[in-house]
Amino acid sequence: MALEIVAAVYLLASLGLFLYGINSVYLLILHLRRRSPGNPLLLDQGALPMVTVQLPIFNERHVGERLLKAVCLFDYPRDRMEIQVLDDSTDDTREIMIQAVQQARQDGLDVKYLHREKRTGYKGGALREGLDVAKGEFIAVFDADFVPPPEFLRRIIPVFQTDARVGMVQARWGHLNEGYSLLTRVQSVGIDGHFLVEQPARSDGGLFLNFNGTGGVWRRKTILDAGNWSSDTLTEDLDLSYRAQLKGWQFRYVAEVVCPGELPAHIIAFKNQQRRWAKGSIQTAIKLYPSVFSSRLSKRIKLEAFFHLTGYMVHPLMMVLALTAPILALVPSGYLSHFHQLFVLLAFTSLAGFIGPTSLYSYSQVHCYADGWSRLKRLPALMMGGTGLTVSNTVAIIEALAGNKGSFIRTPKHGIVGKEGGWAGKGYVPEKDPWAYVELGLGAYTLFGVVAALFSGDYGIIPFLLLYVTGFTYVGTLSLLHSRTPGGVTCDLEPGML
Repeated sequence: MALEIVAAVYLLASLGLFLYGINSVYLLILHLRRRSPGNPLLLDQGALPMVTVQLPIFNERHVGERLLKAVCLFDYPRDRMEIQVLDDSTDDTREIMIQAVQQARQDGLDVKYLHREKRTGYKGGALREGLDVAKGEFIAVFDADFVPPPEFLRRIIPVFQTDARVGMVQARWGHLNEGYSLLTRVQSVGIDGHFLVEQPARSDGGLFLNFNGTGGVWRRKTILDAGNWSSDTLTEDLDLSYRAQLKGWQFRYVAEVVCPGELPAHIIAFKNQQRRWAKGSIQTAIKLYPSVFSSRLSKRIKLEAFFHLTGYMVHPLMMVLALTAPILALVPSGYLSHFHQLFVLLAFTSLAGFIGPTSLYSYSQVHCYADGWSRLKRLPALMMGGTGLTVSNTVAIIEALAGNKGSFIRTPKHGIVGKEGGWAGKGYVPEKDPWAYVELGLGAYTLFGVVAALFSGDYGIIPFLLLYVTGFTYVGTLSLLHSRTPGGVTCDLEPGML
């Protein structure tokens, strides 16, 4: 009876992954059907709107000044652009940014420096307080680790001018340090899947999409109409996005405008980022999906919004598979005779759950890069890395479901561009991650499952178990090395191998 219960739990988790995989296929199909995007021009060169550019910063001594200098180079009339440096820093970032602001003012730019002694509401609170004194009709937001191009506003503002119902326009994220390490290369593929397939598919398909926290512009009226920034979730950007679209505002995505950012080069910083996104998205789902479900939106939009808001639930589902598969691998093939055929069938649905996202990520590389076919070599590492995050993200989701709000842990950056620079010796290195030992333990546990499957003859489950073995072992080992090795050992492949 106990084995039958384990098998049933495994089957349900496989079915869940299959459904999320189908949603990835659906978004891929929408993208394949999308029309060629236009490239609107400014409608009235003589009446450009006032724009406030908000730069929320917290302890970013390595990248804050770089961001401000990039914004100061915007090709937009200076008398119609205000810059707000929203600095909650508690270290020498304050002195660096004050000096940079003074220099910008000497150059004739309207730059305000706003510092808060208490970080109330974290990033959302800073944006809200800045909005109270902002002069702009439109509000652009950039995180400290991004470097927007000079033409950013001139290419984004026209989208608002074509339709008064457009409340937010999101640009595509690029990568400043994609080639730095295996970790950053893996992240680049994951981000490309979102920005090159999912966001345009949702935008063109009339689905809800989200402001990604940076590299986008809001209509001020939209923010206020939706209830302003809130800090009751860890993803204030996703929260406000859904509240605004529930109010009837339309969002647009412009893939042709690329705003490059720095990818986390430290594994624990990356895990903290993913943990915050996972927890915040589930918090937002709990808060807002009842309103989505009870709205007059079509069933298609409601269903995709569910998968969108709960996308990180794939990690608890994968955790269930990781825990149950080695147990089932001990059972000789055919032992659970009345479960066996269904077990085989839903084992393939689990495979489909992996194939859906993999197809989406593969398409993002091949369709959008000249060397796309060569980039496909990164996909096994992407699957390995995503699997390795299962422990960390599952813990975050359990906390969200339990009502544990948590605190906003920023993702520190170190001014890495290309393969130059590094995080060692620059401070802001995250503390040790105790979950690394759990990850290594699960790596050993799933390896035991591989051995058990070899003896029981259940060879079909071995590829899945090997994915867990490599994923847990890589992420756990890298977490320990980045915690203990100040010299910067990264446990990466040699440059150019992926």
